[in-house]
Amino acid sequence: MPQRTMVEALNLALDEAMSADDSVLIMGQDVGVNGGVFRVTKGLHEQYGRDRVMDTPLAECGIIGTAVGMSVYGLKPVVEIQFSGFTMQAFDQIEQNMARLHNRTMGRFPMRMVLRTPYGGGIRAVEHHSESRETYWAHTPGLKVVIPSGPRNARALLAAAIDDPDPVIFYEPKAVYRAFREDVPEERETMPIGTSQVVREGKDLTLISYGAMMRPAREAVEDLVDEHGIDVELIDLLTISPMDSETLCKSVAKTGRCVIVHEGHRTCGIASEIIARINEGAFEYLEAPIKRLTGYDIPFPYFQTEQYFLPDADDIIESVRETMAWE
Repeated sequence: MPQRTMVEALNLALDEAMSADDSVLIMGQDVGVNGGVFRVTKGLHEQYGRDRVMDTPLAECGIIGTAVGMSVYGLKPVVEIQFSGFTMQAFDQIEQNMARLHNRTMGRFPMRMVLRTPYGGGIRAVEHHSESRETYWAHTPGLKVVIPSGPRNARALLAAAIDDPDPVIFYEPKAVYRAFREDVPEERETMPIGTSQVVREGKDLTLISYGAMMRPAREAVEDLVDEHGIDVELIDLLTISPMDSETLCKSVAKTGRCVIVHEGHRTCGIASEIIARINEGAFEYLEAPIKRLTGYDIPFPYFQTEQYFLPDADDIIESVRETMAWE
């Protein structure tokens, strides 16, 4: 089984989708000749031509609006916005049309489109290039929000997103793009949207994370198990909306303790929603308050200090130990 980076795995998923279905097309700034800002679409312009891999002007609202129209007429556009911070320029089209048109037309027009965009910090980028605003889209009815954590699930989830009859916001953790390689099968593979994954089973505490934060979470779990004797159950959320409450609550009902990690801002972040759902579905099993480890409620800092904003393995270990010590 060949090993691929996340960039290579995403490229494979796009190639497979375009090869299988002529209605799938790619559009966005620099996705064609240059292969995308992070080269996720590298080689696809040469293979499928400019009618199916289209470079667009720098106009995010126009890109999404055009894709909405294409979807109405039966195409399946996969749109790339270069950085997630620039989805704000397309907020009107995403919220008013992409998310609503299927409902507005009482099901007459499905909205089969995917908005791909790299998110998060860790690559020493400038302002508006490191945001984690997935909460905006999870809060918006009509959208599905998917965030992979590694090459294999990125390939499988992107394939599922392109197949999905609903519009999908597909956040790609750019800090993971080339950070490591993973076995990715040659045969086409998908994963169901709306389900999380128990990466490691345990009995003492449930650790929940997603996206780029899964790397420090895995590192922390190894230390917690080997050095501190804490048997951690690790869950990769994978889909932010619809959220897999059943798996989360089942895990917490078993362990009685929970820590949630994400790099997005704290107030009204995804951790807040997870806590609410656990309180509704597993409150009577809790042996300690649920702890959240998140980014701060400030604009994402410039690269000189971004390491102080992002949770790391040591922060996770400390949070888990504090939760285990609570009586």
